[in-house]
Amino acid sequence: MISDDDIERAVDYLRDNATKAAKAKAERIYLEEYRKVVKAQIMREHDDKALGTQEAIAYADPRYTKHLEVMRDAIEKDEYMKWMSISAQAKISAWQTENANNRALGRLT
Repeated sequence: MISDDDIERAVDYLRDNATKAAKAKAERIYLEEYRKVVKAQIMREHDDKALGTQEAIAYADPRYTKHLEVMRDAIEKDEYMKWMSISAQAKISAWQTENANNRALGRLT
């Protein structure tokens, strides 16, 4: 049985964390796009080499690796926020179903 207090906490969580979730998503998308900038900047430093070589150098560069680590952390935060929201929404949905079933049973008896 899901209590009304549980539902209130779930709704509060969704409301209170909406801005954090939006920021986590925005940071993730920004970093995913900025990865291309990091790669391009490193490649430009080696524009005297063949394109494939430039790309290999860029992928091996510590700056690119560091950016990937930052991206990993941002993706983890975004996924955490997403799954916590899904969890809260699932709890609310189960509570709604439970209450609808209780009302239906009350009408049948």
